[in-house]
Amino acid sequence: MSIKTSKMKSFFSLCIGLFLSTALLAQQRPQYTQYILNQYILNPALSGIDNYTDIKISHRHQWVGINDAPVTTYFTIQGPIGKADDKTTVTTLFPNKNGENPLGKQYWEDYKASPPHHGIGLQVINDQAGPFNNFSVFATYAYHIPLSVKTNLSAGIGLGASDLTLNTNKLVWGDNFSDNAVTGSGEIGKTRVDANAGLWLYSADYFVGFSAMQLLPQKLVFTTKSVGYDAQGKLVPHFFFTTGYRFMLNDDVNVVPSIMVKDVSPVPIQVDLNVKAEYQDLVWIGASYRDIYGFAAMAGFNALNLFTLSYSYDYSSTAINTVSSGTHEIIIGFILGNGYGDDTCPKNVW
Repeated sequence: MSIKTSKMKSFFSLCIGLFLSTALLAQQRPQYTQYILNQYILNPALSGIDNYTDIKISHRHQWVGINDAPVTTYFTIQGPIGKADDKTTVTTLFPNKNGENPLGKQYWEDYKASPPHHGIGLQVINDQAGPFNNFSVFATYAYHIPLSVKTNLSAGIGLGASDLTLNTNKLVWGDNFSDNAVTGSGEIGKTRVDANAGLWLYSADYFVGFSAMQLLPQKLVFTTKSVGYDAQGKLVPHFFFTTGYRFMLNDDVNVVPSIMVKDVSPVPIQVDLNVKAEYQDLVWIGASYRDIYGFAAMAGFNALNLFTLSYSYDYSSTAINTVSSGTHEIIIGFILGNGYGDDTCPKNVW
């Protein structure tokens, strides 16, 4: 690496740090590319939506090549309680005796809404960006009710705490400048109680969701000096609206286009456009466009219907791509307690 390139990256890292310090009134929650594979990470109403316990582990490295760029890791687990559901099917690893896909058109035409049931879950998220680190843990609960023969509505809530800290050792000051409020203080921050909530309307063909995160606005203070310091930063609510529709192209392939709109005041509303194509619940590919930011490509597979693996790559259309080689995100999933009789195949509702 040339000295010029190294200096550029160091300078850009400083710019990112300054941006993050001023953006505390804007985007404060992590970005995700593969939320279409795990909508639960953004909406507690999906707790218990399937007939099994769903576990997801994800790691995201944003803007690779830039020092201290955002890195997000999460663990989620959610499942139903008291779900008396008779949805069963054979494994999708092989077609049935008639050579048909067991999750083909006929399956979805016969789809019925699930009876009333509860769902619970747990979200553990660590998001590090520059000198800031946000570690949060939320317990979630949802209740699902049928609205019609094919449609369910669920309402969910998440309660937990977040620990947002500032590592002052990562702050770089000029030769003749420093900030006595934070200099030499190490890690500064405190644990705050927080809440999330959401609604999820779903059937065999479509879903519509709305969720809100950081419902308890609080001031952000990153100093051990209380005299003469007026905290200006604060945690603000994040609102998400998402919807999608399933199109069966044939008995083996379905395509799900979707859209997500995110509102975090005072920054402009952000829009994501997504599409995912799936073959027999075995393999899938997808693409995404994030307003202003850029594009992403995704792919994944289902092994033995007990283990899933997916990967995404983001390319930014902004000037940041001159110093970054892109963003990588991976999700590993596990399925426990399959509730589909003696068969091994789960059915992912969404």
